[in-house]
Amino acid sequence: MNLNMDVKYIKGVGPVRAELLDKELGIKTVGDLLYHFPYRYIDRTEVHRISELVEDMPYVQLKGQIFDITSEGEGRKKRLRATFSDGSGWVDLIWFNQIKFVEKNLKCNKTYLLLGKPAMWNGRFSIAHPEMDDAEKVNAMDGTLQALYHTTDRMKKSALGSKQMQDIISAALEMDKTPLQEVLPQQILMEHDLMPLDQAIRVLHRPTSANLLAQATNRMKFEELFFLQLSLLQSAKSQAEKNAGLKCERIGKYFNDFFHTYLPFPLTEAQKRVVREIRSDMRGPYQMNRLLQGDVGSGKTIVALLTCLIAIDNGYQATIMAPTEILAEQHYASILPLVEGLGLRVELLTGNVKGKQRKQILDDLKGGSLDILIGTHALIEPTVVFKNLGIAIIDEQHRFGVKQRAMLWSKNVHPPHILVMTATPIPRTLAMTVYGDLDVSIIDELPPGRKPITTLHYHELDRPKLYDGIRYQLQMGVQVYFVYPLIAESEKIDLKNLEEGFVNLEAAFPEYQIGKVHGKMLPAEKDAVMQDFKQGKYHILVSTTVIEVGVNVPNAAVMVVENAERFGLSQLHQLRGRVGRGENKSYCILMTKNKLAENTQKRIAVMTETQDGFVIAEEDMKLRGPGDIDGTQQSGLPINLKIAHLVRDVGVMEKARECAKKILQLDSNHTLPANAVMWKHLKEMKKESNFSEIS
Repeated sequence: MNLNMDVKYIKGVGPVRAELLDKELGIKTVGDLLYHFPYRYIDRTEVHRISELVEDMPYVQLKGQIFDITSEGEGRKKRLRATFSDGSGWVDLIWFNQIKFVEKNLKCNKTYLLLGKPAMWNGRFSIAHPEMDDAEKVNAMDGTLQALYHTTDRMKKSALGSKQMQDIISAALEMDKTPLQEVLPQQILMEHDLMPLDQAIRVLHRPTSANLLAQATNRMKFEELFFLQLSLLQSAKSQAEKNAGLKCERIGKYFNDFFHTYLPFPLTEAQKRVVREIRSDMRGPYQMNRLLQGDVGSGKTIVALLTCLIAIDNGYQATIMAPTEILAEQHYASILPLVEGLGLRVELLTGNVKGKQRKQILDDLKGGSLDILIGTHALIEPTVVFKNLGIAIIDEQHRFGVKQRAMLWSKNVHPPHILVMTATPIPRTLAMTVYGDLDVSIIDELPPGRKPITTLHYHELDRPKLYDGIRYQLQMGVQVYFVYPLIAESEKIDLKNLEEGFVNLEAAFPEYQIGKVHGKMLPAEKDAVMQDFKQGKYHILVSTTVIEVGVNVPNAAVMVVENAERFGLSQLHQLRGRVGRGENKSYCILMTKNKLAENTQKRIAVMTETQDGFVIAEEDMKLRGPGDIDGTQQSGLPINLKIAHLVRDVGVMEKARECAKKILQLDSNHTLPANAVMWKHLKEMKKESNFSEIS
């Protein structure tokens, strides 16, 4: 079968439909068409009776006759209505589009097999745009599953819906019976008991049984995830071989003095393990590329500093890049006092650092008298030149793209070691895909003294109870956060809600000082308010999510999140991490409207049931997909996934990864004839996804 043939040559397509398929779904060739998989299937073996219909049923199949057809309305509001019965009851059939075509082809007193989704309207069931087939001609369909395909509104208006897509794909499969060329080596098919490619594609589009469909689906998911992992592992291998590491073999005076004299608290076992992993990488023959995951407050900053000291002990400079000025300033404020006794020079470089101060920093950096430079994306500007950069640490990697990471590599003739840190927990199986070229370390233990945070869910009706509890906490001497959402598309409304909340709190707690801070304030104003809150000048801080990575305030023991239903799980978890840093018992109160959607109720329940960031991340992705939390939108995947799912298909992905590892061990030079088609297919898939590896 020629997968590269233009789709316009398939029966039922032609130039006009081909153009529509290209614009709406990106389908240009027969291959594109066959890899446009169904999103679900309907069992055509079951025919319902109209008397059996109940509300909220999915697609149903009915067998009966049309008894009258009437036209209603004029112009754009025109619709076609027909009365359909199977002898047990009546349903209305309604068409808004393609009215002339439907009117011409439908006949009264003829038996049809109807497929559609029933909806209750004015006490009677109706079905909009049902599929209508001549019952005498579709008896052969009994015992089969019907595929449903995603289409767009524009396609449906041009009579190119799911049924027409099914007809076109069937025509493509009938046009050329030559089997599709297998892309997986025979050995893999046998080891994993996988269906051949040609059979799998045909079964996915025209399944005859649920068992065969499951086998075909498994085969295609395995194939996609295998090529994804093969691409990522190959990329990591070539990157490692290409970039010799800057050998940091010494553990010297700076590291030892800090560890034995200036370390503010003993390291946890998890921190020690991660430092050992990093040290092993940095003294090895290859450039380190490691992802460090650690929950809020797990002690990533100390690990980052120890990593910097390893590089400095070996004659190199270090840099830490953060996504925001607040986070960069927080790192600077945390690290500066820790290294004062060591006599090291640490500076901060952000967009706010200008003039003579900026020039001095850049000159000292180039001259080598500056040991650690902390900053924002300003660090990757061409004017920032290191004398000898040995380690680049990137915080909250999901806010940077692959290209920005690569720009840090160019800051030395030999690329520096890279440590990527994130407080957004990512399940290991997902991390090995999204950050496929990075080894993964996890700090899965909180430092001693971090007390658990009690998380409660209050509805708007509970506000009097909330205020009573807040008043009690304030009398106990603790400070309180009130956080409001600030979502770009409803920014004005959000800021108005924050202002109203501020006024209401002033009225409710007249005897206490209340401050407010949001991202629209000037950095200096923002920082002044947050510093005043830290020093106890304000009892309550009303804020947007700018405090998600804000100043550490040990005395703040209560976090109230207003409109919590509008936050993602991971963001709620990050916000909760701003409390529980001091001696007081801490609380996080999630305030929501009284009525919530089922999905929202599940999210809120997860927050009240667990404080484990990795459990929360798993649940977040189950509920809303990987989304932006894992950086896929910025960095992109080298293979476009069309049937596999990064979260739901973890089991398949682990098998595919192990399989890809074996292939790379046995055939890293692509010389085995049995794998020739596989390597060729991988190259074509990466070309299709427009993925260019950064080297």
